[in-house]
Order: sequence, then structure tokens, then C-alpha cells
Amino acid sequence: MSEKNSINSIKKRLDSEVLARNKIGEINENKLDPIFVAYRHKDPTISLICALFAYGNVKQIVKFLDSLDFSLLQASDDEIRTSLKDHYYRFQKSEDVIALFIALKRLVKNESIEDVFKKGYIKNRSVVEGINEIISAIKRLYAHESQGYNFLISKVTIKTKGSGALKRWMMYLRWMVREDNIDMGLWSGIDKKDLIIPLDTHTFNVGKKLGLLKRKTYDLQAAIELTETLRSFDKEDPLKYDFALYRLGQESIV
Repeated sequence: MSEKNSINSIKKRLDSEVLARNKIGEINENKLDPIFVAYRHKDPTISLICALFAYGNVKQIVKFLDSLDFSLLQASDDEIRTSLKDHYYRFQKSEDVIALFIALKRLVKNESIEDVFKKGYIKNRSVVEGINEIISAIKRLYAHESQGYNFLISKVTIKTKGSGALKRWMMYLRWMVREDNIDMGLWSGIDKKDLIIPLDTHTFNVGKKLGLLKRKTYDLQAAIELTETLRSFDKEDPLKYDFALYRLGQESIV
């Protein structure tokens, strides 16, 4: 089989997987995903919290997210500190959880996360620059430093090779920008063809096994490379394949 025929065969398979996965009920109590909690609220700020804590075992992620009182985003700093003093998740201590809630509360008091993102995005249609804008705002609005917190919100990124893939941020953008039976589409004015795949271990490994990704290093450059391949399948909506690729890996189908 020629490389072209092989790619066409893979595209056909992925198109079929997208149709099969893009349905109400695909995410449920038995097939969990962090968007399971986010979808309950359909709020950009709550969704960002869900996305940033989306690492590790999915059952533990959802359990932790379910333990959070998101109404605290309208509470005073002292109320947030008191209510979250016993909340922690893996690398994040209670101080890190508290810092995120206070920073996001302060951010959305004056402008939306969407507007902050667009300040960076609109210059070069760069989602990375948009993410950098949000990270900078979070750090500016509440000064807090720790290893766990820096991991949680990520660093401002100016390079692609050897840097983190910004997986949780890219997943958040997918939720916000795309709209189907999986993603919520809460934002407007951001082109879904500019999105970059939320590269995790599943999509990284599946991408390599299917020949969609040649780069061997797990970094932002690999995410961009895989996105470019998927853009050749659908130039307007390359990330429509993301959830299907993720499930193929998660369920050990590929």
C-alpha cells in the first residue's frame, strides 16, 4: 500500500471514529472525562479549573472536581481560604488551589477569560499567545509561587521545541471554541482551525503508531506537527479528531 493510500485509509478510519464518538452519552459515569464536570456548569471559569486539574487518573480527577464548591468564585478571599484549606490534589497543596480560585475570581470581576485570551490571540491568530496572556493575568492578579502551582497553570511559552505541550490549556480551548456533542462552544470569534491538539500520552502514542506524527519528543512542537497532519484531513476543524484519537489510545484499540 502506498503512503497516500495508507493516509487515506487512516483518514477514513478516523472519520468513522469521529462519527461514532460524537454523540450525547459518549461521556458518562462509566466513560469519564474532565469535561463531564465542566459540562454540568457550562461556565468558562469553572471549565478552566476542570481543565487545569485534568492530569492523572480520570476517576480521581472527577472526584476532586466534584469536591470543589465553585460558588466560591463569588466569595471573599477569606471565605475561599477557609473553605479550601483542606483541598489538595496530587502536586497541588491547598495553598495552590486557593491561589487559583482567588486569581480567577479577580480576573473575571473585570473582564472575561475569553477577552483576555483574545488580547494575545488576535495579533497573530496564535492560541499560544492567547494562553500566555491568561497565564500572565493569573500571575499578576494573585502573587503565588510553588512547584505545584507553576505546574498547574504552566509557564509563559515562547518556544515550541523542548517545551511543555500545554495539553490542559489546549483541551480547554477545544472545549470553549468547538461545538458538537462533546465540546461546549462557549466562546465566539476564535477560529477552530487555529487550535492545536491537546497532546497527551494517548494521542502522542496513537499518532506515532498510525504514522500521523514523526516527532519522537513529547513537546509543543509535536502537538503542532500532529495538528498539521490532522489539518490535511480537515483544514477547517482539525481538532474534531482529537477526542477519537484519545479514546483509541485510552481504550487500547490502537
